[in-house]
Amino acid sequence: MNGKVERSQKTDKSEFYATVDINSEDIQDKLAEWQHDYNWMRPHSALKGKTPMERYFELCEETPFSDEVQKQYNPSNERIQHANYKMDLEIAKLKRSL
Repeated sequence: MNGKVERSQKTDKSEFYATVDINSEDIQDKLAEWQHDYNWMRPHSALKGKTPMERYFELCEETPFSDEVQKQYNPSNERIQHANYKMDLEIAKLKRSL
């Protein structure tokens, strides 16, 4: 996910911020207009020529709401592994010896 965020920030910097006066009084309006165009109008090659909003609406039907996910979550099914370097090292040695 971090790579996608960094890529988005690079696009913001090169395509928007490099073209406007950031001290302009109407910078917020310009940013909102640019974001609308970027997300609603502009096809993206990474989305196979779809706009981000087209892809969002496609996935909307398949994506559960957070309350649905929370209802199905059972913490007792989670395997908790506490960091213990010495134990991890010993286990790795044992695995190699098998």
